Amino acid sequence: MAAPRRGEGPRLRVGVVSAGRVGAVLGAALLRAGHQVVAVSGVSAASLRRAEELLPGVPVLPPDEVAAQADLVLLAVPDDAIPGLTRGLVATGSLRPGQIVVHTSGAHGVDVLAPAAEIGVLPLALHPAMTFTGRAEDVERLSTACMAVTAAGDEAGWSVGEALALELGMEPVRVPETARKLYHAALTHGANHLVTLVNECAELLRAAGVEIPERVMAPLLSASLDNALRFGDRAITGPVVRGDAGTVREHLAALRDADPEVVSGYRALAKRTAERAVRSGALREDRSVEVREALDEGEA
Repeated sequence: MAAPRRGEGPRLRVGVVSAGRVGAVLGAALLRAGHQVVAVSGVSAASLRRAEELLPGVPVLPPDEVAAQADLVLLAVPDDAIPGLTRGLVATGSLRPGQIVVHTSGAHGVDVLAPAAEIGVLPLALHPAMTFTGRAEDVERLSTACMAVTAAGDEAGWSVGEALALELGMEPVRVPETARKLYHAALTHGANHLVTLVNECAELLRAAGVEIPERVMAPLLSASLDNALRFGDRAITGPVVRGDAGTVREHLAALRDADPEVVSGYRALAKRTAERAVRSGALREDRSVEVREALDEGEA
């Protein structure tokens, strides 16, 4: 079944399982694109609240009843829950040939939907490459993001996935089944670890007496991200790329005094920075040796 374009032909009947941060937002976006959200599942108070706010008037039903009513079944559940949920929906007869079943996991491709595909359901893996709060503003943010599309079989499945992404205002990006885990690991490494890094930076600034660390960090980190995206490794700045081994030693000493748990992360990232700087030609090999020696000192 092909997804119709905006304003063309009949709309899809969409069932959302469940109203988590991703499911509720994508359901609202599909609704805005002209599709009909016929039912949603949700158990927790937070899920029920999101369903009420983002999908007002949509019946809240058990997952099997949601799937049975839909042309497009959106499985927005934790990664590990997808296989069991798919098998359960097949076993209860809630899925039928001709339906589209989409999961939103970044880590999985369509193989995890194999039980549904075996009965004639079109399986798709659509992962929005953005972070979600579960609020209405996320629907607007979709238009700035890409959608990783993975399909099985012939070109038809890929075309359906890309059409759905475009209807949501997103840019579709094809990710092969075999590369799905690497794709997700890359985004996790960048996005999740960035949050950890920024929050550690804020805590260290507070320890240094800075009352509003966010004000100090925002211009610097925003510029660093922009430069990294535009210039790659040529955007690297700081004592490592300058070969300032003495400053690196002072940093390690200050971090050990302030928060010893941060030292290992600083050391690991500084080593990777040095390696990338040498590879890009920004740091001479002889200067990098001094930096690496400074980073290795005192390492357990």
